[in-house]
Amino acid sequence: MVQQLNEPTSPSTPGKLKPDKSHHIHHRFRIHSSHSRLTLFSSLFLAFILLLFFLTFTPPPPPTTAPRRVLGDSWGGSQWERLVSKSARRSSASGHTVLVTGAAGFVGTHVSLALKRRGDGVLGLDNFNRYYDPNLKRARQKLLERAGVFVVDGDINDAALLKKLFDVVPFTHVMHLAAQAGVRYAMQNPGSYVHSNVAGFVNLLEACKSANPQPAIVWASSSSVYGLNSKVPFSEKDRTDQPASLYAATKKAGEEIAHSYNHIYGLSITALRFFTVYGPWGRPDMAYFFFTKDILKGKTITVFESPDGGTVSRDFTYIDDIVKGCLGALDTAKKSTGSGGKKKGSAQFRVFNLGNTSPVPVSDLVAILERLLKVTAKKKVLPMPRNGDVKFTHANISLAHKDLGYRPTIDLETGLRKFVKWYLEFYSSGSNYKKINICFVDIMLVLLLRYQFEVAIKCCSQISKVYFNVGTKLLSSACERNLTGKLLQPIYR
Repeated sequence: MVQQLNEPTSPSTPGKLKPDKSHHIHHRFRIHSSHSRLTLFSSLFLAFILLLFFLTFTPPPPPTTAPRRVLGDSWGGSQWERLVSKSARRSSASGHTVLVTGAAGFVGTHVSLALKRRGDGVLGLDNFNRYYDPNLKRARQKLLERAGVFVVDGDINDAALLKKLFDVVPFTHVMHLAAQAGVRYAMQNPGSYVHSNVAGFVNLLEACKSANPQPAIVWASSSSVYGLNSKVPFSEKDRTDQPASLYAATKKAGEEIAHSYNHIYGLSITALRFFTVYGPWGRPDMAYFFFTKDILKGKTITVFESPDGGTVSRDFTYIDDIVKGCLGALDTAKKSTGSGGKKKGSAQFRVFNLGNTSPVPVSDLVAILERLLKVTAKKKVLPMPRNGDVKFTHANISLAHKDLGYRPTIDLETGLRKFVKWYLEFYSSGSNYKKINICFVDIMLVLLLRYQFEVAIKCCSQISKVYFNVGTKLLSSACERNLTGKLLQPIYR
């Protein structure tokens, strides 16, 4: 063809002259060549970026597939005992030796880490049930293991396991945080509340009263015990005989059972009534947690109002403040007076509120999340269903302040800012890394299709320099610039 173009033009038929098309053909060839090179370079560049990102961004294995430090469901044996003893060993001469039940739970994780940091010996116990995503619990377990806290995979209803733990370790304190949580779930599975919050608690108290020495016990009750009490703020002296939910009833039962063990066996017992705890590593069934999730997904959230049309408010308390209260209770707990199941004198029995003293309407909580996420929530307001929830909670903490030195310092907006930061970082890594890669590719395609190729190259070059942290940066940037609606929202779905 090239040879023909270079030959002189001559008529193919006498009397007819064929027009010269060489200039037109060259022009089309140059255009086609230019587009081909652009397409080729674009494809090669995208392939390079994708290859670089997938090869260098290695996701951590899912928490549920992490190797167990105790083989199977077994416990006991010399290796197991060494792990238990090592975890419970104090690094401070004045430290406590603490068994933390529910150690892989929200509050349990934070309390265990705080105890370990200050030199206490800490051994965790958790059954890793499926009330909410066990992957989150396994991730907390990994966090604890890195801090030197071994979490025994077991249940407080296992009397033989508890006896073995007390035989291996002479615990000075028990921080009992294991429980079936949640108000609404009680309508679906009431038996789990009696099994964990009543039978499980009795089983633990039996192990403690038979231990020698007997440990001092600090345990998590709940603000739910105030039930339908209309007097505010709630004080430890107020009536608690009108529970509005089965969950509240089991916590109230726990307080009465604890008092009987204190009276009969000389166990030192402190009950802490928590008020709506929130923060990083929180529980997915809590409103602030699933509101954040649904707002980012573009789903409609339901905000309840009281039956009379009034505002529903909660005394939201940040996790760090709760931890300080728990440690204060441990440090001021007196020794139990019994030994081997026999009482030798009266023992300490206390009840404290741990709250923030500043009730906030749930609608204000949503408004704060909207500001932090830079996303307007889709809301529907409905009357509060009859599922055991109460209209408001409000803590009087004067007793905890006096006896424990408890003083909350974190306001709701500051605490939610910390939570949102954790949420974006936690859910933009690990098992969700492929979603981030898709988001990354989408942004690259937008740049290539909507802007000049040279601009795309420059942008990609800058991003590739920090590819190891691209997931968090892209998500945070999207939230700050309110891009989730058109670009990131489909990725979250």
